[in-house]
Amino acid sequence: LSEKEAFVRVNVFFDVNQSGEIDIKDFEQAIEKICTLRGWPVGSAKNKETHESMIKIWEGLRSKADKDNDGQVSVDEWCIMWDAYAKDPSTVMDWQQRYMNFMFDLEDASNDGTIDAREFATVCSCYGTDRKECEEAFAKMSKGQEEVSREEFAELWQEYFASEDPSAPGNYIFGNLSF
Repeated sequence: LSEKEAFVRVNVFFDVNQSGEIDIKDFEQAIEKICTLRGWPVGSAKNKETHESMIKIWEGLRSKADKDNDGQVSVDEWCIMWDAYAKDPSTVMDWQQRYMNFMFDLEDASNDGTIDAREFATVCSCYGTDRKECEEAFAKMSKGQEEVSREEFAELWQEYFASEDPSAPGNYIFGNLSF
């Protein structure tokens, strides 16, 4: 898995409407998907919290990656941003930390501080990946453990973006087996 392939793969994950670029519309669609998945109606506290978090993530992403200020993050802009991070993973971007925590909290539906295969597959499959594939990806990501803690998830997240090892467990953090 080359760096560019990894970056493009996550770009596709973020590009909810599959326009080829990431923009506010992708985040609005993601908010709708997430809130529908969790049963959080418009106007509810969790819906508002999700909306606020996702918009902050978008604003942080746009400020770091949208170099031509056109309101969209192209594949090239996306790759340039992540390439800089991969060269120095100690420079975690605020929006990325917020997104990592948001994803962990979203996947931890039971609110017990860990993610299990069912929780992981429920969220990752709502982005179009087959549920069984998500469950298999969880087994690889978790190294056969039944659960992943927030601390382990943070390490896997960093590994996804910074590791050169194609078999690294972090490569499965978005629920895909093939790249």
